[in-house]
Amino acid sequence: MALGETAQFINGAAFKPTDWENDGLPIIRIQNLTGSGEKFNYTARQVKSELIVEPGDLLVSWSATLDVYRWAGPRGVLNQHIFKVLPKQGIDPDYLFFALKTALSELTAKTHGSTMKHVVRSDFESTHVAVPPLDEQRRIVDLLSRAEGIVKLRRDAEKKAAELIPALFLDLFGDPATNPKGWPTSLFGAVGVLDRGRSRNRPRDAKELYDGPYPFIQTGDVSNSGGRITGYTATYSEAGLAQSRLWKRGTLCITIAANIAKTGVLEFDACFPDSVVGFLPGEQVRTAYVQAWLGFLQPTLEANAPQAAQKNINLEILRNLPIPLPPLALQELFEQRCSDVISIQSQQSAAKAKAQATFNALLAQVFAATA
Repeated sequence: MALGETAQFINGAAFKPTDWENDGLPIIRIQNLTGSGEKFNYTARQVKSELIVEPGDLLVSWSATLDVYRWAGPRGVLNQHIFKVLPKQGIDPDYLFFALKTALSELTAKTHGSTMKHVVRSDFESTHVAVPPLDEQRRIVDLLSRAEGIVKLRRDAEKKAAELIPALFLDLFGDPATNPKGWPTSLFGAVGVLDRGRSRNRPRDAKELYDGPYPFIQTGDVSNSGGRITGYTATYSEAGLAQSRLWKRGTLCITIAANIAKTGVLEFDACFPDSVVGFLPGEQVRTAYVQAWLGFLQPTLEANAPQAAQKNINLEILRNLPIPLPPLALQELFEQRCSDVISIQSQQSAAKAKAQATFNALLAQVFAATA
Protein backbone atom coordinates (compact mmCIF):
# COMPACT_ATOMS: atom_id res chain seq x y z
CA MET A 1 0.00 0.00 0.00
CA ALA A 2 1.30 3.48 -0.84
CA LEU A 3 2.07 5.69 2.16
CA GLY A 4 -0.40 8.24 0.84
CA GLU A 5 -3.15 5.63 1.30
CA THR A 6 -2.18 4.85 4.91
CA ALA A 7 -2.49 8.36 6.35
CA GLN A 8 -3.01 12.03 5.72
CA PHE A 9 0.28 13.94 5.80
CA ILE A 10 -0.19 17.59 6.78
CA ASN A 11 2.73 19.94 6.17
CA GLY A 12 3.53 22.62 8.73
CA ALA A 13 3.32 26.37 8.25
CA ALA A 14 6.13 28.81 7.54
CA PHE A 15 6.73 31.05 10.55
CA LYS A 16 8.79 34.23 10.16
CA PRO A 17 10.75 35.91 12.96
CA THR A 18 8.00 38.54 12.99
CA ASP A 19 5.61 35.77 14.10
CA TRP A 20 7.71 35.00 17.19
CA GLU A 21 6.44 36.25 20.54
CA ASN A 22 7.16 35.75 24.22
CA ASP A 23 4.03 33.69 24.79
CA GLY A 24 1.50 31.65 22.87
CA LEU A 25 2.12 28.12 21.60
CA PRO A 26 5.60 26.70 20.98
CA ILE A 27 6.61 26.32 17.32
CA ILE A 28 7.74 22.74 16.76
CA ARG A 29 10.82 22.81 14.52
CA ILE A 30 13.09 20.00 13.32
CA GLN A 31 15.68 20.80 16.01
CA ASN A 32 13.00 20.27 18.65
CA LEU A 33 12.52 16.76 17.27
CA THR A 34 16.19 15.83 16.99
CA GLY A 35 17.29 17.41 20.27
CA SER A 36 19.93 19.55 18.53
CA GLY A 37 18.08 22.63 19.78
CA GLU A 38 15.48 22.15 22.48
CA LYS A 39 14.53 25.80 23.05
CA PHE A 40 11.22 26.85 21.54
CA ASN A 41 10.15 29.94 19.68
CA TYR A 42 6.56 30.89 20.53
CA THR A 43 3.74 32.38 18.50
CA ALA A 44 0.23 33.69 19.11
CA ARG A 45 -0.52 33.57 15.37
CA GLN A 46 -3.80 31.85 14.56
CA VAL A 47 -3.38 28.66 12.50
CA LYS A 48 -5.67 25.94 11.20
CA SER A 49 -6.61 23.35 13.80
CA GLU A 50 -4.92 20.64 11.74
CA LEU A 51 -1.55 22.33 12.44
CA ILE A 52 -1.95 21.96 16.20
CA VAL A 53 0.23 19.12 17.52
CA GLU A 54 -0.78 17.17 20.61
CA PRO A 55 1.41 14.83 22.70
CA GLY A 56 1.44 11.40 21.06
CA ASP A 57 1.06 12.68 17.49
CA LEU A 58 3.30 11.19 14.80
CA LEU A 59 5.58 13.68 13.05
CA VAL A 60 7.83 13.17 10.03
CA SER A 61 10.75 15.51 9.31
CA TRP A 62 11.31 15.45 5.56
CA SER A 63 14.11 18.01 5.09
CA ALA A 64 17.68 18.01 6.46
CA THR A 65 16.83 15.19 8.88
CA LEU A 66 14.67 12.34 7.57
CA ASP A 67 12.95 10.51 10.41
CA VAL A 68 9.68 9.83 12.19
CA TYR A 69 8.97 10.83 15.80
CA ARG A 70 6.33 10.37 18.46
CA TRP A 71 5.82 13.87 19.84
CA ALA A 72 6.18 13.80 23.63
CA GLY A 73 4.85 17.32 24.17
CA PRO A 74 4.06 20.06 24.87
CA ARG A 75 1.07 21.05 22.74
CA GLY A 76 2.34 23.22 19.92
CA VAL A 77 2.04 24.39 16.31
CA LEU A 78 3.77 22.69 13.40
CA ASN A 79 6.59 24.37 11.49
CA GLN A 80 7.32 23.80 7.80
CA HIS A 81 9.34 20.78 6.62
CA ILE A 82 7.49 18.52 9.06
CA PHE A 83 4.45 16.36 8.33
CA LYS A 84 1.81 15.69 10.94
CA VAL A 85 0.59 12.13 10.37
CA LEU A 86 -3.10 11.22 10.69
CA PRO A 87 -3.44 7.43 10.23
CA LYS A 88 -6.47 6.26 8.27
CA GLN A 89 -8.98 3.68 9.45
CA GLY A 90 -7.50 0.21 9.76
CA ILE A 91 -3.96 1.51 10.33
CA ASP A 92 -2.48 1.15 13.80
CA PRO A 93 -0.54 4.38 14.61
CA ASP A 94 2.34 2.48 16.20
CA TYR A 95 2.55 0.13 13.23
CA LEU A 96 2.66 3.13 10.92
CA PHE A 97 5.49 4.59 13.02
CA PHE A 98 7.63 1.52 12.34
CA ALA A 99 6.54 1.36 8.69
CA LEU A 100 7.60 4.99 8.24
CA LYS A 101 10.99 4.18 9.82
CA THR A 102 11.50 1.54 7.14
CA ALA A 103 10.27 3.73 4.29
CA LEU A 104 12.41 6.71 5.29
CA SER A 105 15.47 4.49 5.52
CA GLU A 106 14.87 3.42 1.93
CA LEU A 107 14.23 6.99 0.78
CA THR A 108 17.41 8.31 2.40
CA ALA A 109 19.47 6.67 -0.34
CA LYS A 110 17.45 8.54 -2.95
CA THR A 111 17.39 11.99 -1.34
CA HIS A 112 18.08 15.17 -3.25
CA GLY A 113 20.92 17.46 -2.23
CA SER A 114 24.29 16.60 -0.76
CA THR A 115 24.23 18.99 2.18
CA MET A 116 20.49 19.58 2.63
CA LYS A 117 18.66 16.30 2.15
CA HIS A 118 14.94 16.32 1.50
CA VAL A 119 12.27 14.12 0.00
CA VAL A 120 9.75 15.09 -2.66
CA ARG A 121 6.21 14.69 -1.40
CA SER A 122 5.07 12.70 -4.42
CA ASP A 123 7.96 10.25 -4.01
CA PHE A 124 7.24 9.96 -0.31
CA GLU A 125 3.51 9.31 -0.64
CA SER A 126 3.99 6.82 -3.48
CA THR A 127 6.45 4.70 -1.46
CA HIS A 128 4.89 1.32 -0.71
CA VAL A 129 4.80 -0.35 2.70
CA ALA A 130 3.32 -3.66 3.78
CA VAL A 131 -0.02 -3.32 5.59
CA PRO A 132 -1.28 -6.62 7.04
CA PRO A 133 -4.59 -7.03 8.90
CA LEU A 134 -4.98 -4.99 12.08
CA ASP A 135 -4.39 -7.95 14.43
CA GLU A 136 -1.10 -8.73 12.68
CA GLN A 137 -0.11 -5.05 12.81
CA ARG A 138 -0.55 -5.11 16.59
CA ARG A 139 1.46 -8.34 16.94
CA ILE A 140 4.31 -6.73 14.99
CA VAL A 141 4.08 -3.58 17.12
CA ASP A 142 4.41 -5.66 20.29
CA LEU A 143 7.52 -7.40 18.94
CA LEU A 144 9.22 -4.23 17.71
CA SER A 145 8.28 -2.22 20.81
CA ARG A 146 10.12 -4.74 22.98
CA ALA A 147 13.26 -4.38 20.87
CA GLU A 148 12.89 -0.60 20.80
CA GLY A 149 12.58 -0.60 24.59
CA ILE A 150 15.95 -2.31 24.92
CA VAL A 151 17.52 0.38 22.71
CA LYS A 152 16.00 3.08 24.94
CA LEU A 153 17.36 1.42 28.08
CA ARG A 154 20.83 1.31 26.52
CA ARG A 155 20.54 4.94 25.43
CA ASP A 156 19.48 6.02 28.92
CA ALA A 157 22.41 4.11 30.45
CA GLU A 158 24.80 5.81 28.02
CA LYS A 159 23.36 9.21 28.96
CA LYS A 160 23.79 8.51 32.68
CA ALA A 161 27.40 7.45 32.09
CA ALA A 162 28.03 10.77 30.30
CA GLU A 163 26.86 12.63 33.42
CA LEU A 164 29.47 10.99 35.66
CA ILE A 165 32.49 13.11 34.69
CA PRO A 166 30.82 16.52 35.30
CA ALA A 167 29.49 15.25 38.64
CA LEU A 168 32.93 13.98 39.63
CA PHE A 169 34.49 17.33 38.65
CA LEU A 170 32.09 19.29 40.85
CA ASP A 171 32.70 16.93 43.75
CA LEU A 172 36.49 17.26 43.59
CA PHE A 173 36.96 20.85 42.41
CA GLY A 174 33.70 22.77 42.87
CA ASP A 175 31.96 24.97 40.32
CA PRO A 176 34.68 26.49 38.09
CA ALA A 177 32.61 29.64 37.56
CA THR A 178 32.74 30.56 41.27
CA ASN A 179 35.80 28.57 42.45
CA PRO A 180 34.29 27.93 45.92
CA LYS A 181 37.35 25.98 47.10
CA GLY A 182 39.59 28.98 46.52
CA TRP A 183 42.11 27.34 44.19
CA PRO A 184 44.81 29.66 42.83
CA THR A 185 44.13 30.76 39.25
CA SER A 186 46.05 31.51 36.09
CA LEU A 187 45.18 32.38 32.51
CA PHE A 188 44.43 29.45 30.22
CA GLY A 189 47.06 30.59 27.74
CA ALA A 190 49.74 30.44 30.45
CA VAL A 191 49.26 26.81 31.52
CA GLY A 192 50.24 25.09 28.28
CA VAL A 193 50.62 25.40 24.52
CA LEU A 194 47.45 26.89 23.04
CA ASP A 195 47.57 27.54 19.28
CA ARG A 196 45.31 27.51 16.25
CA GLY A 197 45.57 24.83 13.63
CA ARG A 198 46.89 25.75 10.20
CA SER A 199 45.62 25.54 6.66
CA ARG A 200 47.54 28.21 4.76
CA ASN A 201 46.82 27.16 1.19
CA ARG A 202 44.24 29.03 -0.87
CA PRO A 203 41.99 27.61 -2.15
CA ARG A 204 41.62 25.26 0.81
CA ASP A 205 39.89 22.61 -1.29
CA ALA A 206 42.80 22.20 -3.74
CA LYS A 207 42.90 18.51 -4.69
CA GLU A 208 46.65 18.15 -4.25
CA LEU A 209 46.30 18.78 -0.50
CA TYR A 210 44.23 15.69 0.20
CA ASP A 211 44.10 11.88 0.10
CA GLY A 212 47.43 11.20 1.76
CA PRO A 213 48.55 9.46 4.97
CA TYR A 214 47.97 12.31 7.46
CA PRO A 215 44.58 12.51 9.25
CA PHE A 216 42.89 15.90 8.82
CA ILE A 217 40.43 16.79 11.60
CA GLN A 218 37.68 19.39 11.15
CA THR A 219 35.22 21.05 13.53
CA GLY A 220 32.56 18.42 12.94
CA ASP A 221 34.98 15.63 13.85
CA VAL A 222 35.64 17.38 17.17
CA SER A 223 32.06 18.33 18.07
CA ASN A 224 30.75 14.84 17.26
CA SER A 225 33.59 12.96 18.97
CA GLY A 226 32.02 12.50 22.38
CA GLY A 227 35.29 13.73 23.89
CA ARG A 228 37.66 11.24 22.19
CA ILE A 229 38.56 11.68 18.51
CA THR A 230 38.89 8.13 17.25
CA GLY A 231 38.14 8.63 13.54
CA TYR A 232 38.43 11.10 10.69
CA THR A 233 36.77 11.84 7.36
CA ALA A 234 39.67 13.39 5.42
CA THR A 235 43.44 13.10 5.07
CA TYR A 236 46.25 15.40 3.97
CA SER A 237 48.94 14.55 1.44
CA GLU A 238 52.57 15.62 1.79
CA ALA A 239 51.56 18.93 0.15
CA GLY A 240 48.74 19.29 2.66
CA LEU A 241 51.06 18.63 5.59
CA ALA A 242 53.58 21.18 4.26
CA GLN A 243 51.05 24.02 4.64
CA SER A 244 49.65 22.76 7.95
CA ARG A 245 50.96 21.33 11.23
CA LEU A 246 50.91 17.80 12.62
CA TRP A 247 49.65 17.70 16.22
CA LYS A 248 50.55 14.78 18.45
CA ARG A 249 48.24 12.12 19.86
CA GLY A 250 46.82 13.38 23.17
CA THR A 251 46.31 16.95 21.94
CA LEU A 252 43.09 18.52 23.23
CA CYS A 253 41.23 19.96 20.22
CA ILE A 254 38.90 22.92 20.83
CA THR A 255 36.52 24.31 18.20
CA ILE A 256 36.33 28.10 17.81
CA ALA A 257 34.01 28.38 14.79
CA ALA A 258 30.43 27.20 14.16
CA ASN A 259 30.43 24.89 17.21
CA ILE A 260 32.10 26.87 19.99
CA ALA A 261 34.38 25.28 22.63
CA LYS A 262 33.49 21.69 21.80
CA THR A 263 36.42 19.46 22.68
CA GLY A 264 37.98 16.13 21.79
CA VAL A 265 41.30 14.45 22.58
CA LEU A 266 43.23 13.11 19.58
CA GLU A 267 43.77 9.35 19.61
CA PHE A 268 46.30 9.70 16.76
CA ASP A 269 48.60 12.34 15.23
CA ALA A 270 46.58 14.73 13.04
CA CYS A 271 46.37 18.10 11.31
CA PHE A 272 43.50 20.54 11.68
CA PRO A 273 42.55 24.01 10.30
CA ASP A 274 42.49 27.36 12.10
CA SER A 275 38.86 26.82 13.13
CA VAL A 276 40.24 24.37 15.70
CA VAL A 277 42.67 25.18 18.53
CA GLY A 278 45.12 22.66 19.93
CA PHE A 279 46.11 22.51 23.61
CA LEU A 280 49.06 20.65 25.14
CA PRO A 281 49.28 20.89 28.96
CA GLY A 282 52.21 22.33 30.88
CA GLU A 283 53.28 21.33 34.38
CA GLN A 284 50.30 22.87 36.22
CA VAL A 285 47.39 21.04 34.59
CA ARG A 286 46.30 17.71 33.19
CA THR A 287 44.32 17.31 29.97
CA ALA A 288 41.31 15.57 31.55
CA TYR A 289 40.91 18.43 34.04
CA VAL A 290 41.14 21.10 31.32
CA GLN A 291 38.66 19.28 29.08
CA ALA A 292 36.09 18.96 31.89
CA TRP A 293 36.66 22.59 32.93
CA LEU A 294 35.97 23.76 29.37
CA GLY A 295 32.82 21.62 29.33
CA PHE A 296 31.36 23.81 32.08
CA LEU A 297 32.33 27.02 30.24
CA GLN A 298 31.14 25.88 26.80
CA PRO A 299 27.48 27.05 26.98
CA THR A 300 28.53 30.55 28.09
CA LEU A 301 31.28 30.82 25.47
CA GLU A 302 28.89 29.76 22.73
CA ALA A 303 26.08 32.05 23.89
CA ASN A 304 28.43 35.06 23.92
CA ALA A 305 30.22 34.27 20.64
CA PRO A 306 29.88 36.98 17.97
CA GLN A 307 28.12 35.84 14.82
CA ALA A 308 28.61 36.98 11.24
CA ALA A 309 28.04 34.13 8.77
CA GLN A 310 28.66 31.73 11.67
CA LYS A 311 29.54 31.95 15.34
CA ASN A 312 33.23 32.20 16.20
CA ILE A 313 35.59 33.26 18.96
CA ASN A 314 39.21 34.31 18.67
CA LEU A 315 42.20 32.70 20.31
CA GLU A 316 42.71 35.60 22.72
CA ILE A 317 39.34 34.94 24.35
CA LEU A 318 40.50 31.42 25.20
CA ARG A 319 43.96 32.52 26.30
CA ASN A 320 42.53 35.05 28.74
CA LEU A 321 40.08 32.70 30.45
CA PRO A 322 40.89 32.39 34.18
CA ILE A 323 41.41 28.74 35.10
CA PRO A 324 41.49 27.43 38.70
CA LEU A 325 44.58 25.34 39.48
CA PRO A 326 43.86 22.53 41.97
CA PRO A 327 46.81 20.43 43.18
CA LEU A 328 48.26 18.13 40.52
CA ALA A 329 47.67 15.09 42.72
CA LEU A 330 43.95 15.87 42.74
CA GLN A 331 43.91 16.44 38.98
CA GLU A 332 45.67 13.11 38.48
CA LEU A 333 43.12 11.36 40.67
CA PHE A 334 40.41 12.94 38.53
CA GLU A 335 42.21 11.82 35.37
CA GLN A 336 42.33 8.22 36.59
CA ARG A 337 38.65 8.24 37.50
CA CYS A 338 37.84 9.77 34.11
CA SER A 339 39.70 6.89 32.49
CA ASP A 340 37.50 4.45 34.41
CA VAL A 341 34.37 6.35 33.37
CA ILE A 342 35.46 6.43 29.72
CA SER A 343 35.81 2.65 29.86
CA ILE A 344 32.24 2.42 31.16
CA GLN A 345 31.05 4.84 28.46
CA SER A 346 32.73 2.72 25.80
CA GLN A 347 30.95 -0.38 27.06
CA GLN A 348 27.61 1.43 27.16
CA SER A 349 28.11 2.82 23.64
CA ALA A 350 28.96 -0.63 22.31
CA ALA A 351 25.89 -2.12 24.02
CA LYS A 352 23.68 0.63 22.59
CA ALA A 353 25.10 0.12 19.09
CA LYS A 354 24.49 -3.63 19.34
CA ALA A 355 20.91 -3.11 20.54
CA GLN A 356 20.29 -0.58 17.74
CA ALA A 357 21.72 -2.94 15.12
CA THR A 358 19.51 -5.76 16.43
CA PHE A 359 16.45 -3.50 16.28
CA ASN A 360 17.29 -2.33 12.74
CA ALA A 361 17.77 -5.91 11.55
CA LEU A 362 14.50 -6.99 13.15
CA LEU A 363 12.68 -4.02 11.63
CA ALA A 364 13.99 -4.87 8.15
CA GLN A 365 13.20 -8.56 8.63
CA VAL A 366 9.63 -7.93 9.78
CA PHE A 367 8.76 -5.64 6.89
CA ALA A 368 10.49 -7.87 4.35
CA ALA A 369 8.39 -10.79 5.64
CA THR A 370 5.14 -8.82 5.47
CA ALA A 371 5.81 -7.33 2.03
